[in-house]
Amino acid sequence: MAKRVLVVDDEPNIVMSLRFLMEREGFEVEVAPTGEAALEALEKAPADLVLLDVMMPRLDGFEVCQRIRGNPLWVDTKIVMLTAKGREVERAKGLALGADEYVTKPFSTRDLVARVKEMLGGA
Repeated sequence: MAKRVLVVDDEPNIVMSLRFLMEREGFEVEVAPTGEAALEALEKAPADLVLLDVMMPRLDGFEVCQRIRGNPLWVDTKIVMLTAKGREVERAKGLALGADEYVTKPFSTRDLVARVKEMLGGA
């Protein structure tokens, strides 16, 4: 069974690119344009990995990360935070809240795919 990846980002071009990359690697992909939609999607069907944008309206990626980590049903869900905020303080905050990886934009798509595959056991 294919591993499930949830892409959470409010930028349509980034969503389209990430969806294409992940589907090309054989992952089942769901998209959520907001933090609220991401949490609703996880309630319906937990993901193996979440690609989570930090800067989103209302519920930002840090809050979504914290809520995912606060739910025992999602303890095994991997979180990769994606952001244009590359300062060390933001990276430290993301990792402290439970993110497994913190990737700054722009990022190498090849490196991102490799990280995701590694995190999901070479899926």
